Amino acid sequence: MGTRRNGISKTERFVLSVDVGTTSVRCHVYDKCANIRGSCSSKVSLLYPQPGWVEIDPEELWKGFVTVVKGAVQDSGLQMCQMEGLGISTQRATFMTWERNTGKPFHNFITWQDLRAAELVRSWNRSCTMKTVHGVTKMLHFLTRQKRFLAASLVVFTTQHVSLRLVWALNNIPPLRQAVEDGTCYFGTIDTWLLYKLTKGAVHATDYSNASATGIFDSYQMCWSGFLCSLLSIPLSILPRVQNTSHKFGSCDPSIFGVPIPIMCVMADQQAAMFGECCFDIGDVKITMGTGTFMDINTGNKPHTSVAGLYPLVGWKIGADVVFLAEGNAAGTGSAIKWAQDLELFTDVKETEAIATSVADSDGVYFVPSFSGLQAPLNDPKACASFMGLKPSTTKSHLIRAILESIAFRNKQLYDIMLRETHIPITKIRADGGVCTNDFIMQLTSDLLGRKIARPSHFDMSCLGAAFVAGLGTGYWRNQEELKKIQSTDKHFNPQRNKSEGDKGGQYRSVLQSWERALQRSMHWYSQP
Repeated sequence: MGTRRNGISKTERFVLSVDVGTTSVRCHVYDKCANIRGSCSSKVSLLYPQPGWVEIDPEELWKGFVTVVKGAVQDSGLQMCQMEGLGISTQRATFMTWERNTGKPFHNFITWQDLRAAELVRSWNRSCTMKTVHGVTKMLHFLTRQKRFLAASLVVFTTQHVSLRLVWALNNIPPLRQAVEDGTCYFGTIDTWLLYKLTKGAVHATDYSNASATGIFDSYQMCWSGFLCSLLSIPLSILPRVQNTSHKFGSCDPSIFGVPIPIMCVMADQQAAMFGECCFDIGDVKITMGTGTFMDINTGNKPHTSVAGLYPLVGWKIGADVVFLAEGNAAGTGSAIKWAQDLELFTDVKETEAIATSVADSDGVYFVPSFSGLQAPLNDPKACASFMGLKPSTTKSHLIRAILESIAFRNKQLYDIMLRETHIPITKIRADGGVCTNDFIMQLTSDLLGRKIARPSHFDMSCLGAAFVAGLGTGYWRNQEELKKIQSTDKHFNPQRNKSEGDKGGQYRSVLQSWERALQRSMHWYSQP
């Protein structure tokens, strides 16, 4: 038996997990029961060097990563040598290129929010090349009935994918172009950069979940898309090796944390949240309500081909088993609430629930949460955010209720398209993210979906998911059934009914229809620049 400190044996083991999000880097130390024993976080500073450009300083991000790991272990009262393994969850499609021998970046991280490639996206989507690609792949689908050709016939570029932002970098940064010619360039998303730094340049790799979110990965063939890379003149030589999500990527160099902690998982944040919610079975659904909403459904061992804007992702690959997800997202969730707070419609977010329930309804006021356009199923980047139905009787309470209702209405839209497209019976729904602390939104979402929704006891699901995968890889946890047993739930929301009026979702039918009319009025508002 090892000596004990704070009632903890020095031989007792723990799992470290870090989540690198859009606004913060958070690290937790987890014990066997998935309790958090120590935590530390730091802010991610976003840089805006030009209008529409959004960047992160790679060295500052690296320093923040090291700081939060050391801080979490210190906060736990444990020692680094007690850390069984490290899991890393990262925001998706934020990338960088660097010199492979020196590690010197050619530019800052270009984030998923960055719009510098918007003109490239527009010109490519309108191009004769894309029309030809769509025509040929439609014909191939007709002849072969293979779904991957149907998927290719529907592909359009977006600024959120890495693809055309990387093309922009290759076209506009001369030292990067030179390094590609010299064969000394590395490309990577945030996870790849962190692996490179943690192993002192020994590892250039990513995992399937991160690769599948770049827009240059073929989820049907499970490899980088040679066709897309050739089409866009992206050299395959700069791309990292794609490994399983659960894999020993290497060990942290002992000079960083004092001991060589095994790196057992890298994972994209939404897929990690799905794993943290134990959505392991076909038909399991996860709704993350943070800055935006991400709704994911487990589609099993086959990628889903969508015609309405659901995105097929690799959820995770563990051993020979691959799990695919279909994802829909809505951009204006937490950002709409933050905007209302900045306008001083309320002072504390916790007040919004009481304010919304202080009125019987929104008095015919509708809010369209479209600060970044409308995503699936409408897919209109030119839609505007708006209030409609304002009248002299409208109060702040009505405005706040309309904003909260719009978040639940978007959840309903995403859920309906998911049901219609995947034809997969829903087995369970779990919600996470900061906005799910709002009982009004949670209850209304449950009423509209007509389904029970579970809310976890704590909300860092991406961190927990990466910890789970890392812990499974080291044998810290035995299997997924053990993880389900230690999963904690704060509250279940059940669809409400009353004898006189029937189900609450049904009562909202006409309200929902009026809100959808408001959406139509907001669409195509901004003309092409």
